[in-house]
Amino acid sequence: MAKSVNVGGQAVIEGVMMRGSAGIATAVRTAQGEIVVEQKNYTSFSKKNKFFGLPIIRGFISLIESLVIGVQTLNYSASFFEDEGESSKLDKWIEKIFKEKSNDIIMGISLVISLGISVGLFFILPTLIANIFSNMGASTMGMNIVEGVIRVLIFLLYVYLIGKMEDINRVYQYHGAEHKTIFCYENNIELTPENAAKFGRLHPRCGTNFLFLVMIVSIIVFSLTGWNSIGERILYRIILLPVISGVSYEIIKWMGKSTGRLSKILSYPGLKLQNLTTREPDLSQIEVAIRALKVAEGIEVVNIQMPQAIV
Repeated sequence: MAKSVNVGGQAVIEGVMMRGSAGIATAVRTAQGEIVVEQKNYTSFSKKNKFFGLPIIRGFISLIESLVIGVQTLNYSASFFEDEGESSKLDKWIEKIFKEKSNDIIMGISLVISLGISVGLFFILPTLIANIFSNMGASTMGMNIVEGVIRVLIFLLYVYLIGKMEDINRVYQYHGAEHKTIFCYENNIELTPENAAKFGRLHPRCGTNFLFLVMIVSIIVFSLTGWNSIGERILYRIILLPVISGVSYEIIKWMGKSTGRLSKILSYPGLKLQNLTTREPDLSQIEVAIRALKVAEGIEVVNIQMPQAIV
């Protein structure tokens, strides 16, 4: 019988990050074949503050936290495979000015750049392209649908193209290992690579589903803003992101718990999209995901517990 668990994760470079009841655990297989696990205590702002825990608001808070944790864990996993060459001039300047705070500054810059690129690529660019069709006599709703379709197409093309890169293809394999491991855990089956390998790699609570829902919800929300000047539309697209992400979060949270027909229908596009963002992993990759989950859930304890994260 399946049990209700609140475990989520993310694939990183040659590894998997899991968030569970005992905190955040990131497991990475090094070039020497060893699995190294980092554990961090973690409490979401939505659980520490009642306001941040309100519906819709908690979704946006969760998005920001996920971005921060994602950048941290990606940087951590990448650190195992960096060349020991000389630091860049920018890194040296940051280290000179901010000293022990330099890593936090670099992470903050990475986060801002990543967020800026995402907003520009998936929200601002589609509205600029859709503006080309504004003289064709389409209604406001029609123009917003056109913009939404362009946004989805850009997203699909982006996911498909980066999946052709060898390094990203391996990340997608670890993504599949993450899902199989969580499925195995949810079904009360002993956590072994062989057992987890029997499960599917498409999970309804995947972040891919969330991103696809954001695309769909944005069409509905943006249709309420009209189709005025480009500057005004871009402003609306930016300031309404918290609402869109919050609504999408509530929908995917419900979909993860519901077994009804409606939730299955709404989950279907996102599940099919995971065929692009996941690959079948091998047993060694599933082994890494299992180590991350066990530490995140307190089943296995690492010797060193890292400082608290995002609190």
